[in-house]
Amino acid sequence: MRLIALPLMLVCLASPATPQEVTTDQLANRVRAEFLHAWQGYKKYAWGHDAYKPLSKTSEDRYGVPFYLTALEALDAMMLMRLDEEADSTREFLATHLSFDKDVYVPTSEFATRVLGSLIASYQLSADKRLLDLAEDLGTRLLPAFVSPTGMPYREVNLKTGAVRGELNSPSGIGTPLAEFGALAMITGKPAYFNHAKIALLQLYEHRSSIDLAGEEIDITTGEWTKTESHLGAGIGSYYEGILKCAYLFDDADCGQMWQAHYAAINRYLLDSTATGYWYGRAEMNSGKRTKTFSGVHEASFPAAQALFRDTDRAERTMQSCYSLWTKRGIQPELFNYKTGVIEKPGYDLNPEILEAAYTLHRTSGNAVYLHMGKAFLDSLMTFCRTDEGYAGLTSVLTKNKKDHLDPWFFAGTLKYLYLLFATPDVLDFSRVIMNSQGHPIRKAW
Repeated sequence: MRLIALPLMLVCLASPATPQEVTTDQLANRVRAEFLHAWQGYKKYAWGHDAYKPLSKTSEDRYGVPFYLTALEALDAMMLMRLDEEADSTREFLATHLSFDKDVYVPTSEFATRVLGSLIASYQLSADKRLLDLAEDLGTRLLPAFVSPTGMPYREVNLKTGAVRGELNSPSGIGTPLAEFGALAMITGKPAYFNHAKIALLQLYEHRSSIDLAGEEIDITTGEWTKTESHLGAGIGSYYEGILKCAYLFDDADCGQMWQAHYAAINRYLLDSTATGYWYGRAEMNSGKRTKTFSGVHEASFPAAQALFRDTDRAERTMQSCYSLWTKRGIQPELFNYKTGVIEKPGYDLNPEILEAAYTLHRTSGNAVYLHMGKAFLDSLMTFCRTDEGYAGLTSVLTKNKKDHLDPWFFAGTLKYLYLLFATPDVLDFSRVIMNSQGHPIRKAW
Protein backbone atom coordinates (compact mmCIF):
# COMPACT_ATOMS: atom_id res chain seq x y z
CA MET A 1 0.00 0.00 0.00
CA ARG A 2 1.42 3.32 -1.08
CA LEU A 3 1.83 5.81 1.74
CA ILE A 4 0.11 9.15 1.39
CA ALA A 5 2.67 11.94 1.17
CA LEU A 6 2.47 14.68 3.75
CA PRO A 7 2.02 18.12 2.17
CA LEU A 8 5.22 19.41 3.72
CA MET A 9 8.19 19.76 1.36
CA LEU A 10 11.71 19.26 2.61
CA VAL A 11 14.85 20.92 1.34
CA CYS A 12 17.87 18.76 0.69
CA LEU A 13 20.60 20.19 2.92
CA ALA A 14 23.45 18.38 1.20
CA SER A 15 23.86 20.96 -1.55
CA PRO A 16 22.77 24.45 -0.44
CA ALA A 17 23.62 26.03 -3.79
CA THR A 18 21.22 23.79 -5.70
CA PRO A 19 18.51 22.73 -3.28
CA GLN A 20 16.47 19.68 -4.24
CA GLU A 21 12.94 19.34 -2.96
CA VAL A 22 11.73 15.94 -1.81
CA THR A 23 8.48 14.93 -0.19
CA THR A 24 8.15 13.00 3.01
CA ASP A 25 6.54 10.26 0.92
CA GLN A 26 9.71 9.98 -1.15
CA LEU A 27 11.84 9.85 2.00
CA ALA A 28 9.68 7.14 3.54
CA ASN A 29 10.01 5.10 0.35
CA ARG A 30 13.76 5.63 0.39
CA VAL A 31 13.91 4.22 3.93
CA ARG A 32 11.86 1.22 2.79
CA ALA A 33 14.31 0.64 -0.05
CA GLU A 34 17.30 0.80 2.29
CA PHE A 35 15.56 -1.58 4.69
CA LEU A 36 15.13 -4.07 1.86
CA HIS A 37 18.74 -3.56 0.76
CA ALA A 38 20.03 -4.51 4.22
CA TRP A 39 17.41 -7.23 4.68
CA GLN A 40 18.28 -8.96 1.41
CA GLY A 41 21.93 -9.07 2.47
CA TYR A 42 20.92 -10.75 5.71
CA LYS A 43 18.64 -13.22 3.92
CA LYS A 44 21.30 -14.09 1.34
CA TYR A 45 24.20 -14.68 3.73
CA ALA A 46 22.83 -15.11 7.27
CA TRP A 47 19.30 -16.50 7.07
CA GLY A 48 18.60 -18.85 9.95
CA HIS A 49 21.14 -17.13 12.18
CA ASP A 50 21.06 -14.30 14.68
CA ALA A 51 23.05 -11.64 12.88
CA TYR A 52 24.73 -10.70 9.62
CA LYS A 53 28.38 -9.73 9.20
CA PRO A 54 28.21 -7.51 6.11
CA LEU A 55 31.91 -7.21 5.26
CA SER A 56 32.82 -10.90 5.36
CA LYS A 57 29.26 -11.80 4.30
CA THR A 58 28.95 -14.41 7.00
CA SER A 59 26.66 -15.01 9.97
CA GLU A 60 26.92 -15.21 13.74
CA ASP A 61 24.91 -16.72 16.59
CA ARG A 62 25.86 -14.86 19.75
CA TYR A 63 24.58 -17.56 22.14
CA GLY A 64 25.91 -20.57 20.24
CA VAL A 65 22.45 -21.54 18.98
CA PRO A 66 20.23 -19.40 16.73
CA PHE A 67 17.24 -17.45 17.99
CA TYR A 68 16.86 -15.70 14.60
CA LEU A 69 17.26 -12.33 16.29
CA THR A 70 17.52 -10.25 13.12
CA ALA A 71 14.42 -11.81 11.59
CA LEU A 72 12.56 -11.51 14.87
CA GLU A 73 13.47 -7.89 15.51
CA ALA A 74 12.81 -6.85 11.91
CA LEU A 75 9.33 -8.37 11.76
CA ASP A 76 7.27 -5.55 13.27
CA ALA A 77 9.14 -3.01 11.11
CA MET A 78 8.26 -4.98 7.98
CA MET A 79 4.60 -4.98 8.97
CA LEU A 80 4.61 -1.23 9.60
CA MET A 81 6.34 -0.62 6.27
CA ARG A 82 3.76 -2.81 4.51
CA LEU A 83 6.40 -5.17 3.21
CA ASP A 84 3.70 -7.80 3.34
CA GLU A 85 5.34 -10.64 1.44
CA GLU A 86 8.54 -10.46 3.49
CA ALA A 87 6.60 -10.04 6.74
CA ASP A 88 4.31 -13.00 6.08
CA SER A 89 7.12 -15.39 5.14
CA THR A 90 9.27 -14.25 8.08
CA ARG A 91 6.40 -14.59 10.54
CA GLU A 92 5.65 -18.09 9.27
CA PHE A 93 9.30 -19.11 9.60
CA LEU A 94 9.53 -17.81 13.17
CA ALA A 95 6.23 -19.36 14.22
CA THR A 96 7.36 -22.79 13.01
CA HIS A 97 11.09 -22.70 13.83
CA LEU A 98 11.69 -20.49 16.88
CA SER A 99 12.11 -22.39 20.14
CA PHE A 100 13.32 -21.28 23.56
CA ASP A 101 13.79 -24.81 24.85
CA LYS A 102 17.56 -24.37 24.72
CA ASP A 103 20.14 -25.21 27.38
CA VAL A 104 21.85 -21.81 27.18
CA TYR A 105 22.25 -18.80 29.45
CA VAL A 106 20.82 -15.58 28.02
CA PRO A 107 20.76 -12.00 29.37
CA THR A 108 17.45 -11.54 31.17
CA SER A 109 16.86 -7.92 30.23
CA GLU A 110 18.02 -8.19 26.64
CA PHE A 111 15.74 -11.13 25.97
CA ALA A 112 12.86 -9.29 27.62
CA THR A 113 13.28 -6.05 25.70
CA ARG A 114 14.49 -7.39 22.36
CA VAL A 115 12.89 -10.83 22.03
CA LEU A 116 9.79 -10.64 24.23
CA GLY A 117 9.22 -7.07 23.06
CA SER A 118 9.46 -8.18 19.41
CA LEU A 119 7.00 -11.02 19.91
CA ILE A 120 4.44 -8.86 21.71
CA ALA A 121 4.64 -6.06 19.13
CA SER A 122 4.40 -8.48 16.20
CA TYR A 123 1.49 -10.31 17.83
CA GLN A 124 -0.39 -7.05 18.30
CA LEU A 125 0.20 -6.08 14.67
CA SER A 126 -0.65 -9.50 13.19
CA ALA A 127 -3.02 -11.17 15.70
CA ASP A 128 -1.05 -14.39 15.08
CA LYS A 129 -1.60 -16.30 18.34
CA ARG A 130 1.48 -18.43 17.68
CA LEU A 131 3.59 -15.35 18.43
CA LEU A 132 1.73 -14.80 21.70
CA ASP A 133 2.31 -18.44 22.63
CA LEU A 134 6.04 -17.96 22.01
CA ALA A 135 5.97 -14.77 24.08
CA GLU A 136 4.31 -16.50 27.00
CA ASP A 137 6.72 -19.42 26.80
CA LEU A 138 9.69 -17.05 26.86
CA GLY A 139 8.22 -14.94 29.66
CA THR A 140 7.77 -18.05 31.80
CA ARG A 141 11.36 -19.15 31.15
CA LEU A 142 12.70 -15.72 32.16
CA LEU A 143 10.77 -15.49 35.44
CA PRO A 144 13.26 -17.57 37.52
CA ALA A 145 15.74 -14.71 37.13
CA PHE A 146 13.54 -12.61 39.41
CA VAL A 147 13.71 -15.10 42.29
CA SER A 148 16.48 -13.39 44.28
CA PRO A 149 16.94 -12.14 47.84
CA THR A 150 15.87 -8.65 46.79
CA GLY A 151 13.44 -9.45 43.99
CA MET A 152 15.75 -7.77 41.50
CA PRO A 153 16.66 -10.12 38.62
CA TYR A 154 19.90 -11.96 38.04
CA ARG A 155 21.71 -10.83 34.93
CA GLU A 156 21.39 -14.20 33.15
CA VAL A 157 19.03 -17.17 33.18
CA ASN A 158 19.21 -20.60 31.55
CA LEU A 159 16.17 -20.94 29.32
CA LYS A 160 15.90 -24.72 29.78
CA THR A 161 16.84 -25.29 33.40
CA GLY A 162 15.92 -21.98 35.03
CA ALA A 163 19.38 -21.74 36.60
CA VAL A 164 20.57 -18.18 37.18
CA ARG A 165 23.86 -16.36 37.40
CA GLY A 166 25.23 -12.84 37.51
CA GLU A 167 24.59 -11.08 40.81
CA LEU A 168 25.81 -7.73 39.50
CA ASN A 169 23.23 -5.99 37.36
CA SER A 170 22.54 -2.52 35.98
CA PRO A 171 19.46 -0.34 36.50
CA SER A 172 18.48 -0.94 32.87
CA GLY A 173 18.85 -4.67 33.36
CA ILE A 174 16.63 -4.56 36.43
CA GLY A 175 13.96 -1.96 35.70
CA THR A 176 13.49 -1.83 31.95
CA PRO A 177 11.64 -5.18 31.44
CA LEU A 178 8.47 -3.94 33.15
CA ALA A 179 7.08 -2.74 29.81
CA GLU A 180 7.30 -6.19 28.23
CA PHE A 181 6.31 -8.27 31.26
CA GLY A 182 3.51 -5.84 32.06
CA ALA A 183 2.15 -6.01 28.52
CA LEU A 184 2.33 -9.82 28.59
CA ALA A 185 0.39 -9.84 31.85
CA MET A 186 -2.29 -7.53 30.47
CA ILE A 187 -2.68 -9.52 27.25
CA THR A 188 -2.75 -12.97 28.88
CA GLY A 189 -4.56 -12.01 32.07
CA LYS A 190 -1.73 -13.49 34.15
CA PRO A 191 -0.56 -10.88 36.67
CA ALA A 192 2.54 -12.79 37.80
CA TYR A 193 4.52 -11.38 34.87
CA PHE A 194 3.71 -7.80 35.86
CA ASN A 195 4.16 -8.41 39.57
CA HIS A 196 7.68 -9.84 39.33
CA ALA A 197 8.88 -7.01 37.09
CA LYS A 198 7.14 -4.32 39.13
CA ILE A 199 8.63 -5.61 42.40
CA ALA A 200 12.08 -5.54 40.79
CA LEU A 201 11.55 -1.94 39.70
CA LEU A 202 10.28 -0.87 43.12
CA GLN A 203 13.20 -2.55 44.86
CA LEU A 204 15.69 -0.79 42.62
CA TYR A 205 13.99 2.53 43.26
CA GLU A 206 14.13 1.91 47.01
CA HIS A 207 17.90 1.54 46.67
CA ARG A 208 18.34 4.91 44.92
CA SER A 209 20.64 7.42 46.57
CA SER A 210 19.46 10.05 49.03
CA ILE A 211 19.51 12.57 46.15
CA ASP A 212 17.34 10.31 43.92
CA LEU A 213 20.00 9.08 41.49
CA ALA A 214 20.89 5.54 40.42
CA GLY A 215 24.38 4.21 39.86
CA GLU A 216 25.82 1.95 37.20
CA GLU A 217 25.80 -1.42 38.97
CA ILE A 218 24.19 -3.03 42.00
CA ASP A 219 24.53 -6.42 43.68
CA ILE A 220 21.02 -7.83 43.48
CA THR A 221 21.64 -10.26 46.34
CA THR A 222 22.69 -7.61 48.88
CA GLY A 223 21.34 -4.35 47.48
CA GLU A 224 24.81 -2.76 47.65
CA TRP A 225 25.91 -0.49 44.82
CA THR A 226 29.20 -1.64 43.26
CA LYS A 227 29.52 1.24 40.76
CA THR A 228 28.19 4.62 41.82
CA GLU A 229 28.63 6.87 38.81
CA SER A 230 25.29 8.17 37.52
CA HIS A 231 24.47 9.22 33.96
CA LEU A 232 21.99 8.75 31.11
CA GLY A 233 24.16 6.40 29.07
CA ALA A 234 24.14 2.66 28.57
CA GLY A 235 22.98 0.72 31.61
CA ILE A 236 21.03 3.56 33.24
CA GLY A 237 19.30 5.78 30.69
CA SER A 238 16.71 3.24 29.56
CA TYR A 239 15.80 2.62 33.23
CA TYR A 240 14.79 6.24 33.71
CA GLU A 241 13.03 6.41 30.35
CA GLY A 242 11.29 3.08 30.95
CA ILE A 243 9.74 4.36 34.17
CA LEU A 244 8.09 7.22 32.29
CA LYS A 245 6.92 4.96 29.47
CA CYS A 246 5.39 2.49 31.92
CA ALA A 247 3.61 5.33 33.70
CA TYR A 248 1.84 6.06 30.40
CA LEU A 249 1.46 2.47 29.20
CA PHE A 250 -0.13 1.14 32.39
CA ASP A 251 -1.45 4.39 33.94
CA ASP A 252 0.86 3.48 36.81
CA ALA A 253 0.94 6.11 39.55
CA ASP A 254 4.02 4.59 41.20
CA CYS A 255 5.99 4.95 37.98
CA GLY A 256 4.76 8.51 37.60
CA GLN A 257 6.01 9.45 41.05
CA MET A 258 9.33 7.67 40.52
CA TRP A 259 9.87 9.52 37.25
CA GLN A 260 9.13 12.87 38.88
CA ALA A 261 11.70 12.26 41.63
CA HIS A 262 14.38 10.98 39.27
CA TYR A 263 13.79 13.69 36.66
CA ALA A 264 14.21 16.47 39.21
CA ALA A 265 17.51 14.93 40.33
CA ILE A 266 18.69 14.43 36.75
CA ASN A 267 18.13 18.09 35.94
CA ARG A 268 19.76 19.20 39.17
CA TYR A 269 22.89 17.04 39.13
CA LEU A 270 23.47 15.76 35.59
CA LEU A 271 22.43 18.70 33.43
CA ASP A 272 25.17 20.96 32.09
CA SER A 273 24.18 24.13 30.25
CA THR A 274 27.42 25.09 28.53
CA ALA A 275 28.64 27.27 25.70
CA THR A 276 28.58 24.21 23.44
CA GLY A 277 25.02 23.21 24.26
CA TYR A 278 22.63 21.54 26.67
CA TRP A 279 24.25 18.32 27.89
CA TYR A 280 23.59 15.64 30.48
CA GLY A 281 26.92 14.59 31.96
CA ARG A 282 27.99 12.25 34.75
CA ALA A 283 27.97 12.60 38.52
CA GLU A 284 28.55 10.58 41.69
CA MET A 285 25.17 9.17 42.69
CA ASN A 286 25.46 9.97 46.40
CA SER A 287 26.98 13.46 46.34
CA GLY A 288 25.92 14.75 42.91
CA LYS A 289 29.52 15.84 42.27
CA ARG A 290 30.44 16.03 38.59
CA THR A 291 32.66 13.10 37.56
CA LYS A 292 32.87 13.41 33.76
CA THR A 293 31.65 15.74 31.05
CA PHE A 294 30.77 12.87 28.72
CA SER A 295 27.78 12.42 26.46
CA GLY A 296 27.14 10.39 23.35
CA VAL A 297 25.01 8.07 21.32
CA HIS A 298 23.09 6.45 24.20
CA GLU A 299 22.21 9.76 25.87
CA ALA A 300 20.62 10.88 22.59
CA SER A 301 17.37 9.05 23.36
CA PHE A 302 16.66 11.22 26.40
CA PRO A 303 15.00 14.05 24.42
CA ALA A 304 12.34 11.48 23.47
CA ALA A 305 11.49 10.97 27.15
CA GLN A 306 11.49 14.72 27.73
CA ALA A 307 9.17 15.19 24.77
CA LEU A 308 6.81 12.49 26.06
CA PHE A 309 6.79 14.32 29.39
CA ARG A 310 6.03 17.52 27.48
CA ASP A 311 9.14 19.25 28.79
CA THR A 312 9.48 20.70 25.32
CA ASP A 313 12.07 23.37 26.02
CA ARG A 314 14.61 21.00 27.56
CA ALA A 315 13.85 18.36 24.94
CA GLU A 316 14.53 20.75 22.08
CA ARG A 317 17.71 22.09 23.63
CA THR A 318 19.05 18.62 24.38
CA MET A 319 18.17 17.41 20.89
CA GLN A 320 19.97 20.34 19.30
CA SER A 321 23.15 19.41 21.20
CA CYS A 322 22.84 15.79 20.10
CA TYR A 323 22.30 16.90 16.51
CA SER A 324 25.35 19.16 16.63
CA LEU A 325 27.40 16.18 17.78
CA TRP A 326 26.12 14.20 14.79
CA THR A 327 26.86 16.93 12.25
CA LYS A 328 30.30 17.70 13.68
CA ARG A 329 31.73 14.47 12.21
CA GLY A 330 28.92 13.51 9.87
CA ILE A 331 27.74 10.84 12.29
CA GLN A 332 27.45 10.49 16.07
CA PRO A 333 30.28 8.91 18.11
CA GLU A 334 29.64 6.59 21.01
CA LEU A 335 31.12 8.96 23.60
CA PHE A 336 32.19 12.61 23.46
CA ASN A 337 33.67 15.02 26.01
CA TYR A 338 31.52 18.10 25.57
CA LYS A 339 33.87 20.24 27.66
CA THR A 340 37.14 19.45 25.86
CA GLY A 341 35.71 18.52 22.46
CA VAL A 342 37.58 15.20 22.51
CA ILE A 343 35.89 12.07 21.16
CA GLU A 344 36.42 9.47 23.89
CA LYS A 345 34.94 6.49 22.03
CA PRO A 346 34.76 6.99 18.25
CA GLY A 347 32.69 3.94 17.22
CA TYR A 348 29.14 3.91 15.90
CA ASP A 349 26.99 0.76 15.81
CA LEU A 350 24.03 2.03 13.75
CA ASN A 351 22.31 3.08 16.96
CA PRO A 352 18.67 4.22 16.94
CA GLU A 353 18.59 6.57 19.93
CA ILE A 354 18.78 9.92 18.15
CA LEU A 355 16.22 8.71 15.60
CA GLU A 356 13.76 7.91 18.39
CA ALA A 357 14.22 11.44 19.71
CA ALA A 358 13.61 13.01 16.29
CA TYR A 359 10.50 10.90 15.73
CA THR A 360 9.05 11.61 19.17
CA LEU A 361 9.77 15.33 19.03
CA HIS A 362 8.16 15.60 15.61
CA ARG A 363 5.06 13.76 16.75
CA THR A 364 4.70 15.82 19.93
CA SER A 365 5.61 19.23 18.49
CA GLY A 366 4.86 19.02 14.77
CA ASN A 367 8.06 20.97 14.15
CA ALA A 368 9.41 20.37 10.64
CA VAL A 369 12.99 20.83 11.83
CA TYR A 370 12.98 17.17 12.92
CA LEU A 371 12.15 16.09 9.37
CA HIS A 372 15.21 18.02 8.19
CA MET A 373 17.27 16.29 10.87
CA GLY A 374 15.87 12.93 9.81
CA LYS A 375 16.91 13.51 6.24
CA ALA A 376 20.43 14.40 7.40
CA PHE A 377 20.55 11.20 9.45
CA LEU A 378 19.43 9.13 6.46
CA ASP A 379 21.95 10.78 4.14
CA SER A 380 24.77 10.10 6.61
CA LEU A 381 23.81 6.44 7.01
CA MET A 382 23.67 5.94 3.26
CA THR A 383 26.97 7.76 2.73
CA PHE A 384 29.07 6.19 5.47
CA CYS A 385 27.46 2.90 6.53
CA ARG A 386 25.99 1.38 3.37
CA THR A 387 27.77 -1.63 1.87
CA ASP A 388 27.20 -3.41 -1.41
CA GLU A 389 24.88 -5.90 0.30
CA GLY A 390 23.90 -4.41 3.63
CA TYR A 391 24.87 -1.84 6.25
CA ALA A 392 27.77 -1.82 8.69
CA GLY A 393 28.68 0.02 11.86
CA LEU A 394 31.82 2.15 12.03
CA THR A 395 34.98 1.50 14.00
CA SER A 396 35.47 5.26 14.05
CA VAL A 397 33.40 8.25 12.99
CA LEU A 398 36.71 10.02 12.36
CA THR A 399 38.05 7.59 9.74
CA LYS A 400 34.65 6.18 8.70
CA ASN A 401 36.19 2.71 8.60
CA LYS A 402 33.47 0.06 8.71
CA LYS A 403 33.21 -2.86 11.14
CA ASP A 404 32.00 -6.32 10.22
CA HIS A 405 28.80 -6.11 12.23
CA LEU A 406 25.15 -5.29 11.63
CA ASP A 407 23.19 -5.29 14.87
CA PRO A 408 19.49 -6.28 14.61
CA TRP A 409 18.53 -2.96 16.19
CA PHE A 410 19.28 -1.34 12.82
CA PHE A 411 16.05 -2.93 11.58
CA ALA A 412 14.18 -2.80 14.89
CA GLY A 413 14.91 0.84 15.72
CA THR A 414 17.12 2.87 13.41
CA LEU A 415 15.29 2.36 10.11
CA LYS A 416 11.91 1.97 11.80
CA TYR A 417 12.15 5.35 13.52
CA LEU A 418 13.28 6.98 10.29
CA TYR A 419 10.37 5.45 8.44
CA LEU A 420 7.85 6.49 11.09
CA LEU A 421 9.29 10.00 11.09
CA PHE A 422 8.54 10.42 7.38
CA ALA A 423 5.41 8.26 7.11
CA THR A 424 1.89 9.53 7.67
CA PRO A 425 0.74 9.43 11.30
CA ASP A 426 -1.91 6.79 10.59
CA VAL A 427 0.81 4.13 10.11
CA LEU A 428 1.13 3.94 13.90
CA ASP A 429 -1.17 5.60 16.43
CA PHE A 430 1.36 7.55 18.48
CA SER A 431 -1.21 8.32 21.20
CA ARG A 432 -1.87 4.62 21.87
CA VAL A 433 1.63 3.19 21.53
CA ILE A 434 4.78 3.18 23.64
CA MET A 435 8.03 2.27 21.91
CA ASN A 436 10.00 -0.01 24.17
CA SER A 437 13.73 0.46 24.75
CA GLN A 438 14.54 -1.49 21.58
CA GLY A 439 12.06 0.30 19.32
CA HIS A 440 9.22 -2.25 19.42
CA PRO A 441 5.74 -0.67 19.53
CA ILE A 442 3.59 -1.93 22.40
CA ARG A 443 -0.01 -0.86 21.95
CA LYS A 444 -2.10 0.08 24.94
CA ALA A 445 -4.90 -2.32 24.05
CA TRP A 446 -6.26 -3.16 27.50
